Amino acid sequence: MRILLLASAFNSLTQRIHVDLRELGHTVAVELALGEGALRAAAERFGPDLIVAPMLTCAVPEDVWRRHPVLIVHPGPKGDRGPSALDWAIADGAAEWGVTVLQAVAEMDAGPVWACVPFAVRTCGKSELYRTEVADAAAEAVALAVERFAGGAYRPEDGAGGPLRAYHAQEFRRIDWAVDTTAAVLRKLRAADSQPGVLDSLFGREYYLHGGHREDRLRGAAGTLLATRDGAICRATADGAVWIPQLRPRREPGGPATYKLPAAQVLAGLLAGVPEVPVDPGTAARRDTWSELRYREKGDVGYLEFAFPSGAMSTGQCERLLAAYREACARPTAVLVLGPARDFFSNGIHLNVIEAAQDPGEESWRNINAMDDLVAAVLTTEKLTVSALAGNAAAGGLMLALAADEVWCRASAVLNPHYRLMGLCGSEYWTYTLPRRVGEEQARRLTAAALPVGAREAVRLGLADRLSGGGAAAFRAWVEKEAAALAASPALAERLLVKKRQRARAEQDRPLAAYRADELARMRRNFEPGEPYHGLRRAFVHRVRPTATPEHLRG
Repeated sequence: MRILLLASAFNSLTQRIHVDLRELGHTVAVELALGEGALRAAAERFGPDLIVAPMLTCAVPEDVWRRHPVLIVHPGPKGDRGPSALDWAIADGAAEWGVTVLQAVAEMDAGPVWACVPFAVRTCGKSELYRTEVADAAAEAVALAVERFAGGAYRPEDGAGGPLRAYHAQEFRRIDWAVDTTAAVLRKLRAADSQPGVLDSLFGREYYLHGGHREDRLRGAAGTLLATRDGAICRATADGAVWIPQLRPRREPGGPATYKLPAAQVLAGLLAGVPEVPVDPGTAARRDTWSELRYREKGDVGYLEFAFPSGAMSTGQCERLLAAYREACARPTAVLVLGPARDFFSNGIHLNVIEAAQDPGEESWRNINAMDDLVAAVLTTEKLTVSALAGNAAAGGLMLALAADEVWCRASAVLNPHYRLMGLCGSEYWTYTLPRRVGEEQARRLTAAALPVGAREAVRLGLADRLSGGGAAAFRAWVEKEAAALAASPALAERLLVKKRQRARAEQDRPLAAYRADELARMRRNFEPGEPYHGLRRAFVHRVRPTATPEHLRG
């Protein structure tokens, strides 16, 4: 079928549905919801058999849904209605929730139901839940709904449900630090992650708090700041403490838009007397505390796990990960697995931190060099390395994954092997790793097309080596089983010898330093004043609404 995806943004879920429908053989185009006229024109131009809206924050015009069948993806079970479905589910402590695909009608979330898939609500932030359990359920529900629609015989269920639930406004999110327990604070923080955040006060100013993690040891008077760690702040609750990784200042009337940054960076100059309390990755893996890095071992396999908000990696985060990587390489293990147990692998350099820098061009340069240092370390590792992608990866973050000897993907992972939409030529040794995996012609196509690639297609192309289905926990269990088998393989010693010889030959043909030098020469030009990168970065950070759907998405 010809399927038009209508979305308020080409976000992770829309990309997931995009690759899944293409994988099923459908012809798919995307139209961003930028106005009724543009939508009508897109429908006329594309001539869809079906319109699917994976993520929509506005109503579909009546003349459109009367002329074309429109299926809406709602992140709530059958009968749930309203714009804050996930917020309420997390805030209320729901153990099970669901995703419903329903047909657009005049009344919000009240149309006929084509599919409904339940999922268990994991204890985590809303954005992580959305990109994992919600995305899995949504993909299954959309596939089922599309199959039923295409078959022609299915009659959707009556969608009449309960009353329209209110928007989850700040009045429901407010934290009373003197009274609220850690559990209550975490529910409020997680229900607001990553948007809109929880509005709160610190040092006489208002900020939105983003992210929330339990702290197992630090204690103090409720509401006080107890510590910092790698940019996060720890704040005492009525019965414990929580870590808050990011803050966003409340926008002043008439002032510029604000955006999320590491909390300690936002509060710079106000944290005198608040100690930095570090934790090493090995200790973090054994504690119930916040850390971006964790390291553990199971038999002859080491696992270096990293989890950065939105998958972005600043200069400092790259440097800390590189230090942890070097320590992990020094351990007496046979195989080293890289990647978080859930959610993003990495999306590359940290555009928000760069935007906030006094000289964004110079900070971009520092950040890309820090990424390159990390990728170089992985490329030249003597032991066997595996990148395990439980979630999505893009741009330089994907090139980091490709530096490992093997890339294993959860079947739901979406990969974006390109840089050009940010006005960048790219680095992270991609001109070495990507053609080596997929060939020169395919590498040029992938980087030029700037479209998401599903895990199954990635394996067919050679972009990834293996994939496994199921949820995040099942994928991690599969990774551990397969990594243990690699470590115990009698062929491991020979494989490492072959790896060493191949790297030596490749270095002789063209040194890694030459790839890096060429890439960075182009990137240096990208970072110069007046280059498109700066405007594109600023628009991304400030969430500037595009004026039209990019042509490469229109199919």
